[in-house]
Amino acid sequence: MTDTFDVGRELAGGFGGPGDAWRFIRGFAASWRTPLREDDGVAETELDAAETRLGLRLPAALREAYGLFGRRTDLTSNQDVLFGPERLTLDDDGQALVFRAENQAVAHWGVPVAELERADPPVVVRARLADRSAERWEPWLDRFSSACVEIVLSESLFVSEELGDNRALEDGEAGLLEDRYTRLALPEYPARTPGARWFAGPDVIIRDDERTWMWARGRTPEAIDTVRADLPGDWMMTEVP
Repeated sequence: MTDTFDVGRELAGGFGGPGDAWRFIRGFAASWRTPLREDDGVAETELDAAETRLGLRLPAALREAYGLFGRRTDLTSNQDVLFGPERLTLDDDGQALVFRAENQAVAHWGVPVAELERADPPVVVRARLADRSAERWEPWLDRFSSACVEIVLSESLFVSEELGDNRALEDGEAGLLEDRYTRLALPEYPARTPGARWFAGPDVIIRDDERTWMWARGRTPEAIDTVRADLPGDWMMTEVP
């Protein structure tokens, strides 16, 4: 039985603005991890120091996010890493303010410098390629606040082997996933099709990566077992008898 925080219901209609994203993250943390506390945020003075060092103003949504949960690495940095204010940096070409890195530094996330004046700017991603000259910043999500929700959901997939699992999606199974679980109102991302999509069920979240792989996380061990039963297959964390 799920508690009063239902991920599917909370994200059924998307976000009206950053405030909706922060309310979702507060509720998700309280239900799936531990409640946010006042000292989980980064101090205003640290954000001011980052602005002085970089010579620019940080977007309002970024400051609000860091002020709410910037120290909660269990929500933001189990797999990939959200930079602290002291690590925020401009890329070599000065095109983006980089705030996150993939765990092996093969991708980075940033906010386009040209969009920094917006209160809730878009987020871009850049993959590291063998041919560095071919690397480009590509659209990822249309708002920083939406990206924060995605980060919190994605990082929760890697909290515990007991509560998570993953496997390949076989041909035709994407439709089965759509039939049995509720599609969340996060846009498909990055800006290509197929991209990543999110689904939810009772005490369960699932990320479908490009219709080829899915990651599941249960709020309880029983919930993740239910996903395995609903979508039987070669789950990676299940021991083969």
